[in-house]
Amino acid sequence: MNPATLLLVALGGALGSVLRALASVAVPAGRLPWATIAVNVVGSLVIGWLMARFAGQGEADLRTQSFWIVGVCGGFTTFSAFSWQTLAQLQRGAWGLAAANVLLSLVLCLGATWLGWRLAR
Repeated sequence: MNPATLLLVALGGALGSVLRALASVAVPAGRLPWATIAVNVVGSLVIGWLMARFAGQGEADLRTQSFWIVGVCGGFTTFSAFSWQTLAQLQRGAWGLAAANVLLSLVLCLGATWLGWRLAR
């Protein structure tokens, strides 16, 4: 990836992060983390739309994809990337790989969060 594309990723990531922060202020917290849930759902919807929109397009749109998909969506929520990758596996008929991705992501990430919390205590 060249420096100009990396700059677009960084700018998109900054925008996505700001949008994430604004969402956490706009959506009231309750018994569930509604802002996080909303961000994950919206991010997943947007990345699905973007991936379909850019499907089959060549190198010319690499910078646009880098800004919106990797940068904005990545800064807004990484759950959107997880959702897209799982859907792509399902679309290829790789049901076992999709299930493994979901299970491993859930178990390993929760375990790593717990371990980080324990190490900090």
